[in-house]
Amino acid sequence: MTDQASPEVEELSTSTCWALLRDTEVGRIALHGTGEDIEIFPINFIVDHGSIVFKTATGTKLALADQHGRAAFEADDFDFSSGTAWSVVLRGTPQVIRHHHDVVAAFDLQVRTWHVGHKPTYIRVTPDVVTGRRFHVDPTNKDVHR
Repeated sequence: MTDQASPEVEELSTSTCWALLRDTEVGRIALHGTGEDIEIFPINFIVDHGSIVFKTATGTKLALADQHGRAAFEADDFDFSSGTAWSVVLRGTPQVIRHHHDVVAAFDLQVRTWHVGHKPTYIRVTPDVVTGRRFHVDPTNKDVHR
């Protein structure tokens, strides 16, 4: 089932989606887990040539991304001055960056991570679907405007 967009919701162009993603650094990646489960992880990321790149350590996120399944990525933000929020969703295939020249190039991307642990592995998600929406936030929702 798909949501019907209300007149107050602006469907964003692909170029606007990428521009918004370039100005944020935290999103969520959803990867297929075991069986029908979906695992969701917060990630720091950077936009690079029509893809997002993030770093990770050995563990569940890397193992799931390395299975070459599908991934969904989402990032959003809120502009206090205009009272608008946006959300961008990408869908594509994650790929662990393994080729020597690609790894060297990834070092130049400056992906900053919040977590202090060592994250030596870069993963790229090149989407085949990019969607985004911008909308006005309910002004009576005081929690949003803090």
